[in-house]
Amino acid sequence: MKIIGIILIAIGLIDFGGSYMGFDLWTDFFHVKLPDAVWRFSSYIELIVGFFLFQAGSKKSADEIAE
Repeated sequence: MKIIGIILIAIGLIDFGGSYMGFDLWTDFFHVKLPDAVWRFSSYIELIVGFFLFQAGSKKSADEIAE
């Protein structure tokens, strides 16, 4: 889960930075046209979901080490 979280965080950072540089990650790279309401917040959604997945993976690893 940590790896998926890291990947989502990286995609979110690329999406966030690309939006200021005129690069649309979803349309140009993934060939997916997002609705405007979702497109505006896609980088934030990716970062938040990635963070929670990373945290869930970290907690699981800490529990496994304690056993």
